[in-house]
Amino acid sequence: MKITANNKTLDLSTPQVMAILNVTPDSFSDGGKFNTIENALQQAEKMIAAGVSIIDIGGESTRPGAPDVSLEEELARVIPVIKAIREKHDVWISIDTSKAEVMRQAILAGADLINDVRALQEPGAIEVAAQSGLPICLMHMQGQPRTMQANPHYDDLMADVCDFLHARIAECEKAGIKRDNLILDPGFGFGKTLEHNYHMLANLEAFHQFGLPVLAGMSRKSMLFRLLDKAPAECMAASVSCATIAAMKGAQIIRVHDFEQTLDAIKVVCATLDNQ
Repeated sequence: MKITANNKTLDLSTPQVMAILNVTPDSFSDGGKFNTIENALQQAEKMIAAGVSIIDIGGESTRPGAPDVSLEEELARVIPVIKAIREKHDVWISIDTSKAEVMRQAILAGADLINDVRALQEPGAIEVAAQSGLPICLMHMQGQPRTMQANPHYDDLMADVCDFLHARIAECEKAGIKRDNLILDPGFGFGKTLEHNYHMLANLEAFHQFGLPVLAGMSRKSMLFRLLDKAPAECMAASVSCATIAAMKGAQIIRVHDFEQTLDAIKVVCATLDNQ
């Protein structure tokens, strides 16, 4: 299994680490740390030196209750950072956005992958994604970030999430997006209770039924800090544990804040899987 973009190919036969670079003032665990170009570029260079495969750049917080960010503000946050990284490095750059115009400008600036928590449901997004020919990550979310944790309910969690992903894959194919350009994210923490999140992690293999790469993102999320009764930034060990479990269960891309520690854990996973 692999993804290809801009004359680059990423081999997904072993788990790859996607490092989170939030260029926001209000993200739930690292808001304000990297919202200057200098700080963001310095952090990106640390990520590249450590060996991450993808840098995921986001300019709008999707934590529960997060305020909406205007198009102009989101563009001002992410585009200069993408350009700055792309000028110096050939690393895979992912744009974490739901807005069609942010996708379009990020692609022009050098992004290789679209990571959309709303699974290309915003106006114009599916058209921009189809035109780009880039890989796209489709995530499941019940509701919207502002309200998604109010009272999440499912008749059958795994079946409902898989039905949503089936429907979005069909819409993407109808729009002219190649199936092998799609990556699936079950959406840990997005309209899910604590029990829902751990049920999905325990049954993560179910998402391999699509024959597409699976992205797992649990780093510093409420499923960890509520379970442990700690601040998000104090959940590194738990985040790495989740990354390890997801990788052992076959997730191809692991999205994390603590990239150095996760890269170490993935090496252990790969050594274990190689000796099965």
